[in-house]
Amino acid sequence: MIKATDSLGADVAWSEHVLVRDGVRLACRDWGGPGQQPIVLLHGLAGHAGEWDMLARSLSSRYRVVAVDQRGHGASERHPQDVSRAAYVADVTAVVDQLALQRPVLVGQSLGGHTAMLTAAARPGLVRALVLVEAGCGGPNPNVPADIGSWLDSWPTPFPSREAAAAFLGGGPVGAGWAAGLEERDGGWWPRFDRDVMVRSLAENAQRSFWHEWTQVVCPTLVVLAQSSFVPAQEADEMLRQRPATMAMSIPGTGHDLHLEQPEALHTVLSDFLDGLA
Repeated sequence: MIKATDSLGADVAWSEHVLVRDGVRLACRDWGGPGQQPIVLLHGLAGHAGEWDMLARSLSSRYRVVAVDQRGHGASERHPQDVSRAAYVADVTAVVDQLALQRPVLVGQSLGGHTAMLTAAARPGLVRALVLVEAGCGGPNPNVPADIGSWLDSWPTPFPSREAAAAFLGGGPVGAGWAAGLEERDGGWWPRFDRDVMVRSLAENAQRSFWHEWTQVVCPTLVVLAQSSFVPAQEADEMLRQRPATMAMSIPGTGHDLHLEQPEALHTVLSDFLDGLA
């Protein structure tokens, strides 16, 4: 059992699992929990499993909760050769199988939500339900990799302290959440990912949309968007048109990292959705 504090200084505790799939190390935070329903939490690009600490602690009072450091991120393999969408999906499947998580609910933010959607589409019998947090079907945008690369290049690494990193990365709970994913070495604080791996991870999303995969999802689905969402309104409307049984809502006063900004509100939304599954 690992004991630490989250980005807001609260005590947290989880068990760490390190799995291997196709030679790639995958690290997970297993919060345990008394319930039969497992929940798998997937962070976004350049993120880390610790972003979910506050939400995971709340959910684990009723559910088995596992947060994954996806390949290329956090404590998982730093330089995987394969960063295709299929590789990310296969990793989720491996986590579910190796930890014996019976029909989990997949909850993902941003690129993690995209991975969750593709997993639900590819393995309908594996997934009980799907929750997309600030994630959609996307569309071709060849500028995305370069834009993300430029953003990562703007980070003044190494940061002199976590506090300096938090201030640069947005301040408040968002900055603290991002800064919690850094590691201390060589006298400074560094990201736990490789810049080029992050850029390559977006290659397929830059080339095409994933509407076909969206139509292949058959499990109950909740889409949670921010008031200032990265998902265009037209895209969200089309997702609901194609799958009208999808539940959707927006959390006021939030941006793309709403899981860091208002974890309590997200917990309420998820709890209501999960109660409805029962």
